[in-house]
Amino acid sequence: MVEPVSDTTARNRWLVIVFARLAGVAMVVVGLLGTQGRIEMPLPAAYALLAVGLADVFLVPTFLARRWRSPDR
Repeated sequence: MVEPVSDTTARNRWLVIVFARLAGVAMVVVGLLGTQGRIEMPLPAAYALLAVGLADVFLVPTFLARRWRSPDR
């Protein structure tokens, strides 16, 4: 049987999930600013940053939560 993780490990994993979401939101904002021409960057790069940011907001936290889920008892 797998031992439960410590409180410190659980807190650190939660922080990683939160920072992954924040990084995704930051990428989305920069991508949107790039598509609007407020930040000078190539348009394909702005759309790529937007897509990666959206994936980072929605998919990465879900993947990490499933990966680190507590085992069934």
